[in-house]
Amino acid sequence: MKDETSLSGKSGIPEEALTTLDRIDRDRARYRRNLTISFVVLALIMIAVLIILKLDFRFMKDQLPFIFAGMGYTLFVSFMAISLACFLAIIGALGRLSRNPVLNSISSTYVSLIRGTPLLVQVYMWYLALPQIGKALEGYGLTGIQALFTMPALAAGILALGVCYGAYMTETVRAGIQSIDRGQTEAAEALGMTRVQTMKRVIFPQALRVIIPPVSNEFIAMVKDSSLVSLMGVWELSYRAIKMGRRHFQSLEMLITVALIYWMMCIMLQYFQEKLEAHMARGDRSRI
Repeated sequence: MKDETSLSGKSGIPEEALTTLDRIDRDRARYRRNLTISFVVLALIMIAVLIILKLDFRFMKDQLPFIFAGMGYTLFVSFMAISLACFLAIIGALGRLSRNPVLNSISSTYVSLIRGTPLLVQVYMWYLALPQIGKALEGYGLTGIQALFTMPALAAGILALGVCYGAYMTETVRAGIQSIDRGQTEAAEALGMTRVQTMKRVIFPQALRVIIPPVSNEFIAMVKDSSLVSLMGVWELSYRAIKMGRRHFQSLEMLITVALIYWMMCIMLQYFQEKLEAHMARGDRSRI
């Protein structure tokens, strides 16, 4: 009889459990409410700071179409560079895992050299120093090679970003591959698969679930670092904002405007990143 009286209505759930669930719901609702209030307060503080600085909001609004016109360059550079970086990361990771001393040494040197030098220096190396290398090679009879080594600013920026991020992502891909249990490889070998087939059909598909989240973070970082191509005169977001700010002596307005644009872009990319991570993790949830 005691068990029957401890049940609540037709649900069959004990009253203590219902009380605990209600308390959890109230705590969650209180947390969401306080979080919303905090965001609203922070937004109001930011708006107040902008007003205190006496920014020319009309000028910022009038220049928005001109700045937004550079978003195409920003996204193009970012997508092309991340594609190149992914390709180099896979090649570099396989080289780092290779038992061939030549391939391993080349991959290790690539990762160490690129990660050990500033991205800004690499950008200038591709754009300014590479033509000088071509000129030096022409002195050895390689006629016309300087023209091949002289690249447009857009191509130089894509190569600089892709090669740099490829080195960082090499370690991410390598760690993702090594995270797969050794038993997977042994099982594939027992089935008669070659090393290439094992990597393609067994290891790499599983490693993708580990690799994709940090690669998504790298892409978000690359969107911001793509502003470095403005140093070479590419008319992307930062270049347009800086140019208009200097022309009208209102650099603060333009820099704040472009910073907010980058911020909104990163928020949207983070949203899609979370959706992608949830999609990739659906197998883990199904086993819980």
